[in-house]
Amino acid sequence: MIKRIISLCILLFIIAVGFLQKDELLHLVKQGGTASIFISMLLVAICVFFPVIPFPVLAGVIGAVFGAAEGVFISLAGAMVGTMGFFILSRYGFRDFAEENLTKYPKVREYEDFLNRNSFVAILTCRLIPIIPAPVVNIICGLSHVKWITFLIASTLGKIPNILILSYAGSIFSNNKLYSFGIYGCYLLIIILINFVIIYRRTSHKSLD
Repeated sequence: MIKRIISLCILLFIIAVGFLQKDELLHLVKQGGTASIFISMLLVAICVFFPVIPFPVLAGVIGAVFGAAEGVFISLAGAMVGTMGFFILSRYGFRDFAEENLTKYPKVREYEDFLNRNSFVAILTCRLIPIIPAPVVNIICGLSHVKWITFLIASTLGKIPNILILSYAGSIFSNNKLYSFGIYGCYLLIIILINFVIIYRRTSHKSLD
């Protein structure tokens, strides 16, 4: 119980800081310079817990301020700090509680076993093709027995394409807004089509069963 209370307090504190300070933090990001690099990472990390600023907007701003290459590094570093923080918080505060209650749901236990056996591919796929929202992936993996190093590597590799595209689109936004929107629009279209195909195939299989 104490672990859950501590974890909830930390989570609420992070979200509160994000809501109350987002405008000030975003202003500091736009200032540029060494200090704003760490502020940028902090703001990205906060947005992993709760999107006080939509991540595509934030990653685009960071890309515009620091350039594509440095923007990718900053956004990825901040995203992984937040992602691992979310993962550790879930595991520390709620895994014991989840273990106690999962025994009541054999079907859920089957999904957990599948995740543990195929954790790297499953996590990588969820990051590359965001069928499941990222916070849900963080929580599920934190509550499971997935090794933290597997979670870290798979999540990092899976986040790179999205962050790369967002940072590049942001870096060219001021010079060519149409091209910037076009790049991200094409990326979104590809993701939507992939999701549609996956959902359609699942629906077809269920109807055949």
